[in-house]
Amino acid sequence: MGRLSQKRREQDSVVVVAAIASLSITLLVLGLRAIGSLEWIELLTYDWMMRLRPDPTVDSRVLVVGITEKDLQNRGSLLQLPDQVYAELLAKLQQGKPRAIGIDIYRDMPIEPGNAAFIQQLKQSDRIIGITKLGDATQPTIQPPKALPSEQIGFNDVVVDRDGILRRALLFQPGDKGEPLPSFSLQLAWRYLQDQNIEPKPSEQDARNMQLGPSVFDHLKVHDGGYVHGDAKSYLVLLNYRGGPRTIPMVSLGDMMAGKVPPEQIRDRIILIGNVSESGRDFFNTPFSAGQAEGRMPGVFIHAQMVSFFLDAAFGKRPLFWFWPEIAEGFWVFGWCVLGGLLAWQSRSPLMLGIAMPLSLVGLVGFCIGIFFQGGWIPVVPPFLGFVMTLGSGVAYSAQQAQRQQQMIMRLLGQSTSPEIADTLWQRRDELLEDGRLPGQQLTATLLFTDLRGFSSIAEKYPPAQVLNWLNEYLDAMAQLVQKHQGIINKFTGDGIMAVFGVPLPHELSEEIKQDAKSAVDCAIAMEQALATLNQGWQTQGLPEVQMRVGIFTGPVVVGSLGSRIRLEYGVIGDGVNIASRLESLDKDRQPSACRILIAQQTKDYLPESYELESWGSMPLKGKSTEVKVFRVIGRGELVG
Repeated sequence: MGRLSQKRREQDSVVVVAAIASLSITLLVLGLRAIGSLEWIELLTYDWMMRLRPDPTVDSRVLVVGITEKDLQNRGSLLQLPDQVYAELLAKLQQGKPRAIGIDIYRDMPIEPGNAAFIQQLKQSDRIIGITKLGDATQPTIQPPKALPSEQIGFNDVVVDRDGILRRALLFQPGDKGEPLPSFSLQLAWRYLQDQNIEPKPSEQDARNMQLGPSVFDHLKVHDGGYVHGDAKSYLVLLNYRGGPRTIPMVSLGDMMAGKVPPEQIRDRIILIGNVSESGRDFFNTPFSAGQAEGRMPGVFIHAQMVSFFLDAAFGKRPLFWFWPEIAEGFWVFGWCVLGGLLAWQSRSPLMLGIAMPLSLVGLVGFCIGIFFQGGWIPVVPPFLGFVMTLGSGVAYSAQQAQRQQQMIMRLLGQSTSPEIADTLWQRRDELLEDGRLPGQQLTATLLFTDLRGFSSIAEKYPPAQVLNWLNEYLDAMAQLVQKHQGIINKFTGDGIMAVFGVPLPHELSEEIKQDAKSAVDCAIAMEQALATLNQGWQTQGLPEVQMRVGIFTGPVVVGSLGSRIRLEYGVIGDGVNIASRLESLDKDRQPSACRILIAQQTKDYLPESYELESWGSMPLKGKSTEVKVFRVIGRGELVG
C-alpha cells in the first residue's frame, strides 16, 4: 500500500511539474506571438499550406487579355498603347457578349489617336468597369476614365504584407467624398452576379460586413490567423487564392486583335485587360512565389484571382477563411505544451520518445493542414514551438533527474554489480528510488563473507605499497567473480569482502531464492579456484601464499539506504548478516584447505544434491543463543567456473 501511495505521489508530482512547465512555456510562446516575433513564420506556414492544396481547375468564368512585351513592341510603344487600340479591343470583346469587361489600365488622360472612339466604346455598355488609384499624403489620386459613371469605377489598390507578399483582398475604401468605394475586382464580380440575381447586402449579424449569397465577408481583425500587426481599420479579408497563375486563363492582346480567340471563349465571361509584360513592372509576390517559378503574378491576375474568389464565395463553392477566438488558440497551444511535457516526463525509452515526438508533430501539422483545406486557419507554429520547447525542457529535466538518480544508485551500489544487474537497476529505478533514497525493503537474500587468514602478520613483513598492490590484485579477482555470479559487493573490509545475492530487486519465488543460494556457493567455489591460481603467481614473484575463509547464509534481511544526507551507503541489516559473518570466522584454526567454505543449514536447504558437503554438526556462533548446523562445501560434481 505504501509503495502504491508513493507511486501515486510520484505520478501526481510529474503531472504538477508538467503542468507548471507547460503553462510557463505557453505564456512564453503566446508572449512571443503577441509581440509579433512569430508572425513571419506563421505567414510563411500559411503560404506553404496554400501551396499544398490540391491543384484546382482553371476558372472558365474569367479570361485575362494580357498585353505582352511582344504586343508593346509590335505597336511601337514600351509604355502606353494609344486609345485607338483599346477602342478596337473593346469593340471586338463586346461582340462576344461577355458578362463584364474590366480595364486594369490607367486612362486618366487621352492618348491619341483614338480617344473619341475609346470614349464612345465606354459609353455604349454598362458592363465596362474602369479603375482609379486612391491617393494619399505621398501621391495624388489617379482619376478614372471620365466617360464612366461612378458605379462602373473601382480602385485597384492592393495591400501587401510587410514581407512583400500579397495575401489579403481590400474590398472597400473611402472615396473622395467619404463614400465607400468598392474595389475593381468586387465591381466586376457584382456585375457578373447581377445576372444571377445575387446582390450584395449587409450581414444580419453585423451590418458592417457585406454578404454575397451565403457568404459573409467578415473584416479581418488584427489578430486573426497568424497576423499580429493586421490592419483592422480597412475592410480586408484573406484572399483565398484559387491557385497559381495557371488557374486563370489568358490570351494575348495580339491574338485577340487578330481574331484568333473564338467567341465562345468570351461569351458570358468576365474579361480583364491588363499589362503582363516585364516592362510594365506590375508584379506581386504571392503565397505561390516560393513554390513555383511563375509564382509572381501580374496585377491583372491578382484582380482575376479576387474575382474568382468572390464568385465562388457568392455561389458557396469556396469558403472564406475562418479563425478561432484568441482564447481558443491559447488553449490549443497550452494543450500541445501539456502533451509535450507528459511525453517527456512519462517516456523512459529514447526509442519510444523518438517515435512519439515525430508522430505527434506530424499529427499536429496534418490536423492543421486538414482544417486549412476546409477554410480554417488555426495556429501551427505556436503549438509546434510550444510542444518542442516543453518536450525539450522535459527531456532535459528528466535527463538531469536521471543523472542524479544514477549518481545515487552508483554511489550506493558502486561499481560492484554485474552489467546485467546494473541495467536492470537502471530500468527499474523508479521502483527503487524514493526521495533520493533506496527505501528499506525486506527480502530473502544470500550473504557471502570472505577473509584472508593471517593477513595482519603478512602486512607486517612487507612495505605498505607492495601490500596494497598485492591486496588489490586479490580483491579485483574476487570482485569479478561476484559480479559474474550476479552478486553485489556491499563493501570491502580491508582484506575481506561482503557480497549479497538477491538484491536490490527482491526475489520472492522459491526458485529465485534457490538460484541466489546456488550462485553464492558457486561463486565461493570459483574463488577457491582463483585463489589457487593467484598463489601460484605470487609464489613465482616471491610473495606469500594465502588462505581464505568464506561464510555463506541465506535468510531474511532488510536492505536500503543507510546513513545521512551527507553520506549514504547501501545497507544490509538482519540476523542473517551476523550469521554469515560468524560462519566465516568460526573456528579459524580449522582450515582443511586453502579456501574453507562454510554454509548453514538454511543455505543447504536451497542447494541441489549435486554439491559435496561435509557436516560439521550443530555449532555455537558468537553472539547467538542457539546453535547453527554448519556444513563445509567441498565441491560439486560438475566443473564450476
